[in-house]
Amino acid sequence: MTEQTILIVDDDPTIRDVVRIALERAGFATHEAADGRAALREADRLRPDLIVLDIGLPEMDGLEVCRSLRAKSQVPVLFLTARDDEIDRVLGLELGADDYVAKPFSPRELVARIKSILRRARPAAGGEPSGPLRHGVIELDPGRHLCRVNGADLALTAREMEILARLMARPDQVLSRPQLVDAVYGLHVEISDRTVDSHLRNLRAKLAGAGCADAIESLHGVGVRMGPCRSA
Repeated sequence: MTEQTILIVDDDPTIRDVVRIALERAGFATHEAADGRAALREADRLRPDLIVLDIGLPEMDGLEVCRSLRAKSQVPVLFLTARDDEIDRVLGLELGADDYVAKPFSPRELVARIKSILRRARPAAGGEPSGPLRHGVIELDPGRHLCRVNGADLALTAREMEILARLMARPDQVLSRPQLVDAVYGLHVEISDRTVDSHLRNLRAKLAGAGCADAIESLHGVGVRMGPCRSA
């Protein structure tokens, strides 16, 4: 298998060293950037498989970097954040990040999160839905990371793709928040409901913008399932 490349973006060289050592021990190739503008240049040059991105960068912070990346790329992004306010983390997800890890962090947990994102971005053969799926006006091919609504391409992050694939694989089944977390992140991973809700909100907004406002239904106190997905 081709070695996957991770771009590490943090202004603290100690943090970069910790992340680099953990990732290289896990078999990844790494490159580094110390500020947001350098991160964008390196992202264009390297086309990395994933970017580990600190929110608190000088001059151009991580949220702005993520916004710029999302204007032209769906490269998976994992935020590093030292901020205690979860609103900042949720805002990062709303900009299109796939996950976040709070500082101080366990290098082992960071590597596990990165492997999870990459596994979802490139599903392997097996129990995960990876073949083409169709429901209403939505067509999804997780294996090729393609989504179309009414025949038009729709850009989704790895997490959004995985959520939609899980729902479309069994469109009549209601998934609770804990079941959705287990399906997308794997078992025994602590993820807040607000993080999942942020991914769902982004996914709904993208589908609505593509003309499918009824794509995901919420059943109060139970969970979510696919709606009829009719064209608007």
